[in-house]
Amino acid sequence: MSELVNKSDFSKPKETRTMIQVLIPLYEDVTQLDFTGPIEFFENVPGIELIVGSVGGRSIKSKSLTFTDLADLAKIERCDVLCIPGGPGFISAIENETFLSEIQRLGKTAKYLTSVCVGSLILAAAGFLEGRKAACHWAFRDMLSEFGAIADSARVVRDGNIITGGGVTAGIDFAQTLIAELFDIETAQRVSLLVEYAPAPPFGPGLPEESPAHVSTAVNEQLAEFIADCRSRVRAVSHQTSID
Repeated sequence: MSELVNKSDFSKPKETRTMIQVLIPLYEDVTQLDFTGPIEFFENVPGIELIVGSVGGRSIKSKSLTFTDLADLAKIERCDVLCIPGGPGFISAIENETFLSEIQRLGKTAKYLTSVCVGSLILAAAGFLEGRKAACHWAFRDMLSEFGAIADSARVVRDGNIITGGGVTAGIDFAQTLIAELFDIETAQRVSLLVEYAPAPPFGPGLPEESPAHVSTAVNEQLAEFIADCRSRVRAVSHQTSID
């Protein structure tokens, strides 16, 4: 159990508990499942205070959904856990000096640095993953090396105080892992039972090595142009970071 919390706190009124602040910073074109999946788990744990924010507290669009009533990152002094989701907008996010500087500032206050999917590339761009192992979406995993991070293909990767989840749906497994770390395994098990988390993919795992060849080819072709663009822009950001 983390020293951040005492299990006996769960029996106390919320206002007198030791609450763990989990901050999720959003940006335009974030993937909603990267954070809404973990949020469903976090909000079922009495000891977690969840904060969802953005630069300026602006509303954030994620495909057909818009997220409003967000906290202004600049007005948040600290957090215990920084949890960065991924999404196609990650590349613009790491190019945004205001957003990245807030991640750097808040990350320095956090006991745990965490991410889901390509959110690890944001952590890396902020300078937190050099020489550290991290998970990422399979199609973007190799880009971690541009920032000196060590890519790991596991669904959830733990390296010291850094906990990262792989692509999109791995956020659920990540959330369980984090809850067990902050509290205990039983707490994670209780939440899993509450939300009936029992994954049984009807067509097998969604992994390149497990998918039919023609499916992998089609998805790679679908992503090719975007990946190429991201790769060149990630390289440019990493080069600028190394100069700074």
